[in-house]
Amino acid sequence: MVVVGGGLAGLAAAVDAVDGGARVTLLERRPRLGGATWSFARDGISYDNGQHVFMRCCHEYRSFLDRIGSGDKVFLQDALDVAVVSPDGRRGSIRRDRLPAPLHLARTLATYPFLSVSQRAAAVRAAVALSRLDPDDASLDDRSFEQWLVSKGQGAAAIAALWELIVLPTVNVRVGEASLKLAARVFVTGLLTEAGGADIGWTRVPLAELHADAASAVLSDAGATVRTGAHVQRVSAAEAGRLTVDVDGAELTADAVVVAVPHDVVDEIVPPTTVAHQDRLVELGVSPIVNVHLVYDRPVTDLAFAAGLNSPAQFVFDRSEAAGVGDGAQCLAVSISGADEEIGRSPAELIATMSGAVTALFPAAGDAEVLHSMVTREVAATFRGRPGTDALRPAAETNVPGLMVAGTWTDTGWPATMESAVASGREAARHALAHAWAYGPADSESAA
Repeated sequence: MVVVGGGLAGLAAAVDAVDGGARVTLLERRPRLGGATWSFARDGISYDNGQHVFMRCCHEYRSFLDRIGSGDKVFLQDALDVAVVSPDGRRGSIRRDRLPAPLHLARTLATYPFLSVSQRAAAVRAAVALSRLDPDDASLDDRSFEQWLVSKGQGAAAIAALWELIVLPTVNVRVGEASLKLAARVFVTGLLTEAGGADIGWTRVPLAELHADAASAVLSDAGATVRTGAHVQRVSAAEAGRLTVDVDGAELTADAVVVAVPHDVVDEIVPPTTVAHQDRLVELGVSPIVNVHLVYDRPVTDLAFAAGLNSPAQFVFDRSEAAGVGDGAQCLAVSISGADEEIGRSPAELIATMSGAVTALFPAAGDAEVLHSMVTREVAATFRGRPGTDALRPAAETNVPGLMVAGTWTDTGWPATMESAVASGREAARHALAHAWAYGPADSESAA
């Protein structure tokens, strides 16, 4: 079996394939594995390209971490607790109690300081109505989450102070642009069904160590071939139900192939009409993410992470442990989702803006010195989760027998998250293994 693409989806597919008995060759065009979750070192400090978190309800992703031996390298909250801070000095939190859903959020909604008493009551009613939606209902993709919220009595202030804080980092677009179906998946599955579903987790080590290094070791131990810097030109059908992969002037043959690349690259690799709506995949669009990394000479906040309200700093994470900073320094990562306005700004402007925003949120930063600063950008971090995108997301199986696709843009039901990536890769591997065992020996991949 050949897996094209070494991001999370490709890694998950490859690991499941070797576990299923296949002989696997993984091809990645970049010089590294990990896709959108990667790390690099500078001045002795390890930076991730961006902050990535997961929820307790992300069962596929958490299972993948356990399989590759990284389960003990992440932190998972005992109970959801998101600090919300504002430049005017107010602080609140989105926190759950030890009560069954949906009562576990009652106290947060009843006491949330950024909403008035009437807004809190309206938010409770909206949450109850939201819990009754079915995230698998395709009709939900016909409208935006904002349209639905307004119909449930949510005004602009409540949307900005509560609902946007959750939608923006998960769907990677603002509420006004977000598909109701994707928002419903996040809220219903994460927040409103299981009391602990939305407990948040994050890596305690660099992302490269958490994903790429660990998965690569598993694949190596299983005898798989992993090639980085490998440019795949084409995947096409061959004789006897087999497939050929043209890579760097050579040809590989395989019983099955998983193409785990971004949606705007698929058409270059597979034959026309292979993937459902292949000529319309460009309509999925892209949405950027920008991260500004600031290393201070001293701690400026004791919070592990916080949401910034009425601030350009959407979320601020303490990444000191994973970054490996010492001598009392603190490394903060400011994460900006749906960063259409920020993506074109210069690093100097972004660093100045975000360091000022951090000081406004955490006044202690005003007395601290920024020792190091860094900007990372993902121009096409995710597909754009707008209404109408659900119908464009294809299943893992394609019109070419034995050829599967994987990636956050496929039909996983989730927004473009790490859970979506892993789920897609595992689904593609399941179908690829079934085809390989049905039409030939699973280890018959070879160079032609």
